[in-house]
Amino acid sequence: MTYCVGLMLKHGMVFMSDTRTNAGVDNISTFRKMFSWDVPGDRSITIMTAGNLATTQAVISLLEERVKAAQDRNPSILQAESMFQVAVLVGDTLKEVIADHAEAGQKADSGFNATILVGGQIKGGDHRLFMIYPEGNFIEASADTPFFQIGETKYGRPILVRAFDAEMSFDDAVKLLLVSFDSTIKANLGVDLPLDVRVYKADSLSCDHEFRIEANDPYYAAISDGWGGALREAFGRLPDFDLTKFSD
Repeated sequence: MTYCVGLMLKHGMVFMSDTRTNAGVDNISTFRKMFSWDVPGDRSITIMTAGNLATTQAVISLLEERVKAAQDRNPSILQAESMFQVAVLVGDTLKEVIADHAEAGQKADSGFNATILVGGQIKGGDHRLFMIYPEGNFIEASADTPFFQIGETKYGRPILVRAFDAEMSFDDAVKLLLVSFDSTIKANLGVDLPLDVRVYKADSLSCDHEFRIEANDPYYAAISDGWGGALREAFGRLPDFDLTKFSD
């Protein structure tokens, strides 16, 4: 399983992904799910992947190969003129890989499926975030939908819905994502640390903050313990339920 989140802030973007891949409780591995391409002064692109590992690795490998062998008639993501065009290229590559992996009549709900988040900025355009489906089509984040999740989304979503603010600082955004990931990790063994984090400031056209949070990170431990304690305290402050009101 996987959990990846991209937050769209007014002043930039924050990406976070776990690194656990499992095919049963006795076959657990660590694989990177966040990838980036930076051309300082021109563009910064971040991709996060969820789904079949063979599919997602093939997509990233093809994108890398096409960066090295790009031509005007077959541009790569480093030649695309907008983030929309980057999303189109990534979507086409994903659809191509799924078709190549499959037998005739391959469908997107098969074992070869994958979902991808693509975010970043190209000089002359705004910072943008897209979620790409196995069919190759995609949707874009907006003021109404300011973040995307892929993988195991349900456990970490409530805190994002309640606490996200497009004006929040990068520091608070990372803290919010850590709470979301902690809730997911506590509920699902298929998601775990280390966590990869990437912070992009709008119009910087480069990334100054990219790091990994390891399993023994003291700040993550403080967030996990503090959030659990805060929930118990908040629960204790809620009005008591009175069963006598429902007595015969």
